[in-house]
Order: sequence, then structure tokens, then C-alpha cells
Amino acid sequence: MAEKWTKHKNSLRLVNPANKNKLDIIVVGTGLAGSGAASTLAELGYNVKVFSYQDTPRRAHSVAAQGGINAAKNYKNDGDSVYRLFYDMIKGGDYRAREANVYRAAEVSNQVIDHYTAMGVPFARDYGGLLDNRSFGGVQVSRTFYAKGQTGQQCLLGGYSALVRQVQKGKVTMYSRREMLDLVVVDGKARGIVARNLVTGEVERHSAHAVILATGGYGTIYYLSTLAVNSNGSAAWKAYKRGAMFANPSFIQIHPTSIPVLNDYQCKLTLMSESLRNDGRVWVPKKKGDKRFGFEIPEEERDYYLERRYPAYGNLVPRDVASRAAKERCDAGYGVGETGLSVFLDFKDAIEKQGKKAIEDKYGNLFEMYEKITGESPYERPMRIYPAGHYTMGGLWVDYNLMTTIPGLFAIGESNFSDHGANRLGASSLMQCAGDGYFIIPYTVTDYLADEIRTPKISTDLPEFEAIEKEAKERIDKLVGIQGKQTVTSFHKRLGKIMWDYCGMHRNEQGLTKALGLIDELAKEFWSDLLIPGDTDELNQEIEKACRVADYFEMAKLLCNDALNRKESCGAHFREESQTETGEAKRDDANYTYVSVWEYKGDNTQPEFHKEELKFEFVELQERSYK
Repeated sequence: MAEKWTKHKNSLRLVNPANKNKLDIIVVGTGLAGSGAASTLAELGYNVKVFSYQDTPRRAHSVAAQGGINAAKNYKNDGDSVYRLFYDMIKGGDYRAREANVYRAAEVSNQVIDHYTAMGVPFARDYGGLLDNRSFGGVQVSRTFYAKGQTGQQCLLGGYSALVRQVQKGKVTMYSRREMLDLVVVDGKARGIVARNLVTGEVERHSAHAVILATGGYGTIYYLSTLAVNSNGSAAWKAYKRGAMFANPSFIQIHPTSIPVLNDYQCKLTLMSESLRNDGRVWVPKKKGDKRFGFEIPEEERDYYLERRYPAYGNLVPRDVASRAAKERCDAGYGVGETGLSVFLDFKDAIEKQGKKAIEDKYGNLFEMYEKITGESPYERPMRIYPAGHYTMGGLWVDYNLMTTIPGLFAIGESNFSDHGANRLGASSLMQCAGDGYFIIPYTVTDYLADEIRTPKISTDLPEFEAIEKEAKERIDKLVGIQGKQTVTSFHKRLGKIMWDYCGMHRNEQGLTKALGLIDELAKEFWSDLLIPGDTDELNQEIEKACRVADYFEMAKLLCNDALNRKESCGAHFREESQTETGEAKRDDANYTYVSVWEYKGDNTQPEFHKEELKFEFVELQERSYK
């Protein structure tokens, strides 16, 4: 396995420089995966068209990543290696990911760090000037490189600089404030997209020899999540409805350290980095219903429940484990705050041992953010945190070359399913996105394009483009024409609550079945009583939101059906019917060691279910324990 990617690269076909100049590639998304792919492919000589619904690529949601990016450098000499990173990811994903893809992600991680350092990303350094590391959940080594609490922003700025260089050279054409409405398939191959200019409302056609989706995840299906409010799953969903299969859609990560819901008017939640659990201790009062402030509760009346339950990993257990533990304590009546739906994350001991300056150097911007939102200083009293929707392990199914089931359509980063199984380890998201964009897709898309060198420029006058554009316009007109009384946001909020209650941290057959009925009822109401003010030929954010929420109604049903189908518990997918005596996730390897793959068969038809059997040759399947 250690040689698989190297051998595979050597077997992939090449395209000579003169022919690359004749080939067009569309990249949708400008985060770490998208900017990395676009800049690298342009550097190779391809003509690249990049699409972003933001006004600048710098606003892609990779900017929000806080804690760090993993690599198996072993700078701490603590026993780390590519294999150990691979093993930690397989185990962290509860043995529901492909060995080959995960090993490759671990293998290229070291190249990613070297590349970002060369681009000038200001990773933290120790006193001697060497790159520093810290630990993250689910591991027992320190392999996470970081830039204070803004690692994603710094990496994205590095990726942006490389992308802009190619824009200035004329190899990348940047289409900002564009949202992909649909995928165009011609003779069975992905040949372009239809996009909406979000400023003018114009619907445009764009063609290419290959299309790469780097569009992130669909965590905003819960309405309240740690994601930006405009993050959405529509691009992947449109690809699914054009023939790209969807894998493990119900595998959604709940992050344990989010600022709790403060009121009914919020449109999103704010993440507090997992890195905080390096120095912060998670606890609740030993007494039920204790409403005292955290600093008022003496040490002997505190329950450091993660340290008590999981002594080997303590506060740095994986995210799914920490999230369920927080929910269990709150459900049992030990939660804190006015609602009882939060736990404490306390830095008192760390500040006493290391000093306020040391903690400020590590987490200063996070502490400032927390105080700005809550009005409380983490230097003086414990943070209050609670789990929230965060990341989607599920996504478009891809092969080892990261190509979907539609030839010529590739999915990279969070938009595919391939690397994280049923639960992602912290700081592995940036690692996968950058690895896919810089060091994997340039090889694999070239192999595909080796057969396209005789294909001329794809005309946007083809009947397939005309039909898709007409369909997209008619859908927008239908949404605007409803002229009901309820806003898009009101429907999204209600859908999000259904999904959180029945397809969130805990799931069961009765709840999931009920959710499917509730989703149908709400969707019917949406299509009969939606109100979109304004016109279609102008800046109209309600149209943007309506298109995304309409897709979420369909996607929500697939998520619930997938969760119903998988009767085991694994990683973030927790079926109440399948748990150990101590309340941990209980896998069923005999019946569910596979990837769930769903194929679209029509709007009113059940999708067809396929299995990709998972075979483990280099890791032994065993109970996932962090005790």
C-alpha cells in the first residue's frame, strides 16, 4: 500500500504542454481544494475557469478553519509516521473509509506542509524557529501545524496568491459572484455548467473538457451550523441528479465545541476550535440543575467527565465521542447556562500553569471572538460550549482518481466522500483539501484529458446547454411565481429543526421515519406558500436561498433514508438501537462494512442503493475505543 500511489502515478497518462494549452477545465469553488487545483492546473498549462459565489476567492469557507492542518512530519519525535496518521484516520472514521485513499491523503500531507511553508504561510514556530505542532482529538501525537487560531485563513491566503498569479498570467479566468445552477452532460461526459450571475441575475453557459467540483459540504442543512450561511450542497446535488452517485450522505460530523444557541434569531453558530481542548478542560457540575456561574463552583463539585470516562485520551477524544458525551450530560440534567444545553470548557488550570501570555499567544483571537459574542472573557470564567453541525464526511462518490460516476466530473475536498469514513479527525480537512487540489487531481485529471486532446472547444450552443439553461430558468421562475406568505428562511429553519431532532447526533428508526413524513409535508407547504420578493434579473438573495433550500428538501430525504438503511452505529452516525452497555457506538461489521452509494432514479422514485464493500488488508477491524 505504501507504494500504491507512486505506482499509480507512474501508470497515469500524460498530456504534452502544447496540447494542454488547447484544453479547458472548469473548477467550481475557490477554497483550499479549488484554489489549489486551479492554480496548479494553470501552472501546468491548462486553461482554467474558476467559479465562486463570493466577490473574492479569499472569502471561500476554508477561511473559517481555525485549529490547524495535519502532517506526518514527526518533528516532535513522538513516534508519528505516515502509517500512524493513516491508522488514526481509519480508526477515527470508525473503519468506514477506503484504506487506499486514506493512506494517500496521509502520504501527501508532508508535501502539503512544505508547499504552504514555501508559499509563505506563517505557521507557528517554536523558540528555535522550527515549525511548531500541537495535538488534536483522537490521536496521541502532536502533528498539527497551525497559525494561531486562523490556520484556514492563512492557508487560503497562500492559495489565493498562487491563484491570482495565474489570473495575471492569463491562464485562469475568474468568475466571481457566480453560482452553479446545474451540470451539463453531453454524450455521457461532463462538458460544462450553467451558472447564475448573482449581481445581474443573468443565467450563463460555460463549457470545458472536464469539470472539477470543490464546493464543500452540506452541513447547513441543519440551518444552525458552524458553516457560513451561504455554504450549501446544491452543486453536488445537481451533479447527483445528472448521474453522479452520492455516498454515505448521512455521515455528518457534529462538532463538540461551538458557542451555544443564544436566541431564536440566530442564522448560524460559531465554532470554537478543537485545539482549545489541548489546554481547556471540559466539565459539568456534579449536582443536577446547578445554575451557578462556573467560577463559583468549587473543584470538588466539578465532574471532568471526559477525563473520567476516557483516561487514555482525556479531553482530546474524537469529535463524535465528545459531542455525544456532552449531549448525554445535558440530557441527564447536568447542563449549564439558562437552557441547560451547554457544558464548560475551562482554562483556569492552564492559565495558572503557563501564564496568561502563553494562552493568549495560542488562542488569543478565539478568546476575543468568544468574548465579543457572549460578553464573557474566557480568561476570567469558563467558556460555555455545545455540539453543532459542522462537516460532512458524505459526498459524491469518487474512484481512486477522484472522478465521479460521470466521466469528466471530478469531486475534491469536502465535496467527495473518500477519506474520512464515519467521522473526521480534527485538522484533517485542510490536509485533504490541499492534498486533493495540489498533489492528486493534477495527475488524475491529466490522465482523463489524455483522451480529449482531439476534442475541439466545447460549444455552448449545443442543445444540451440550451435545455439545461431553460430548465434552470423555469425552476427560478416557478419559485418566484409562488407568491405565498412565508420566507425562505422560515422554511429552512423548520427543515433544520426536523433534521437536527431526528437525523442529528442521535437517530432511531421511529424518528427517521417520522422525519420523512414531516419533510414531505413541509416541502409541499414550501412549494405552495413561499414568498420571494423582487425580480429574477437583479441581485436577489432570496432567489439564491430558495434554490438551495429547495435542494435541501430533496437531500434531507436521502440523508434520512441512508440513516434508516444503516442500522448500525459508527462514528458520527449513532443509531440508538445499536449501542454498547456504556452508551458507545456499536458497529456491525458483519453486515455494514461498506460504503452506501445512492443512484438517482427520478424525482418521485426511490434512489437505487449500491454497496462498495470495504476491505481492510493493512488495518485490523477492531472495536474503536478511546478509554
